[in-house]
Amino acid sequence: MTHPTADRAIVILGGGTAGWIAACLIARRWPDARVTLVESPEIGIVGVGEGSTPQLKGLFDQLGISEAEWMPACDATYKLGIGFEGWSDRPGFDRYFHPFPTALDSHTADAFFYNTRARRTGRDVVAHPDRFLLPARLADAACAPQPDETFPFEVSYGYHFDAYKVGAFLARHAVEKRGVTHLQRRVTGVERAADGGIAALLCEDGAPVVGDLFVDSSGFRSVLFEQTLNVPFVRYAETLFNDAAVVLPTPRDPAAPLASQTRATALSAGWVWDIPLTTRSGNGYVYSSRHLSPEQAETELRDHLGVGDSGTARHLTMRVGRVAESWSHNALAVGLAQGFLEPLEATALHLVIATVEAFLDAVDADGFTARARTPFNARIAARYDGVRDYIVAHYRLNQRHADPHGYWAAARAVDPSDTLKRVMSAWFTGGDLASEIERLDLGRYYSAISWHCLFAGYGTFPEDARLVPPGPDIDRVDMARIDDFLSRCARNFQPHQTHLPR
Repeated sequence: MTHPTADRAIVILGGGTAGWIAACLIARRWPDARVTLVESPEIGIVGVGEGSTPQLKGLFDQLGISEAEWMPACDATYKLGIGFEGWSDRPGFDRYFHPFPTALDSHTADAFFYNTRARRTGRDVVAHPDRFLLPARLADAACAPQPDETFPFEVSYGYHFDAYKVGAFLARHAVEKRGVTHLQRRVTGVERAADGGIAALLCEDGAPVVGDLFVDSSGFRSVLFEQTLNVPFVRYAETLFNDAAVVLPTPRDPAAPLASQTRATALSAGWVWDIPLTTRSGNGYVYSSRHLSPEQAETELRDHLGVGDSGTARHLTMRVGRVAESWSHNALAVGLAQGFLEPLEATALHLVIATVEAFLDAVDADGFTARARTPFNARIAARYDGVRDYIVAHYRLNQRHADPHGYWAAARAVDPSDTLKRVMSAWFTGGDLASEIERLDLGRYYSAISWHCLFAGYGTFPEDARLVPPGPDIDRVDMARIDDFLSRCARNFQPHQTHLPR
């Protein structure tokens, strides 16, 4: 049987990391298709320091690209997870670490779950996530995620990198190794097909770029989906109201240990990312323009970084939400043309990879048909909504009460989705949160460990004065044994700086 993509012309509008990821994945899976990427040299790419989830490692592994090949070219470092600081003012819970999963979690996760439930029901037991999970110790010690070769367990990890350089690297790979055609042309219009789909991109030089399938990677402009196909945009602004950012990189101190975590530090009306690259630190303040002006945000960021007037800051605006359908007619949306969730959990490239791979799977199974398109769109919409709920939970559950602009109080007052309400109800009523996560099928997006880290990391427990010592009805978790186990595991990991590919 002839594959539905055989000799098809696939046209990608827009480059950047999202466009080139799509080009690489499509050309790898469908080698008989003719893949062309069209981008205007006049449209700049926002090249900031960026973090990823472990899905980016999976992408490079699929493409057969080694870390030694791409990481030095993109100023990349390893990432064990995200350290949250200042989101809670509960004593002992001013910071916590959200790790990527490891093969060792099965040895300590049950004890973590048990103690959080005991503390939720009023027992005075240890329940901070950092005491139970290995990556928190490794990140605190600035270790790389690769263990000594005699250690039989793997640690999942992501990366920090220069987004512009990763896009450029993937562009070279797509063209030189995957046969993708790269056209630098300014697109001035879109020609529609008789069935309402896309027939061609119209370019300034008069030569149309004709295709059978189009991928919209045109950024927030969403040229094909919103401007041409009129696909509605589903806004998340009522629950995620950060809509602006100010970005200001700073030099990296070569004498300081190289961090293996992203830091997300709460400020007066949002949070600051700190992303360690080999050449610099990427910093940006994500905030709500309803609570802070751009000038106020830049001043607060500069004060936080201690840089005074040095360096040039860039100001960005963001539209948070997603298109109602990611596959419409003969077009697929990826990247900012598809949607945007603020970068708190570094899910941007994760969603690009998940979207493209799910699309390829759907077409391979059922062709370019409604039978493939309808469940695909439902699946991607659910993924966006699932990630949204986890990010909303960071704000809805915050325990930060220093609040000069009323931002954090407004965040605690947002109306969560019905799904998030069920998760919160399970936690605050002393229910089995892990079982509720399984019933709601949320583990596809964030595991039960991630949800427990968020709730417990903020210290969303009864006030300390109301806690009582555990009685005979509570099993005592041997924290000395867990501490010893994790400490001995951590000895198999070395400083981050020594493990970077050269």
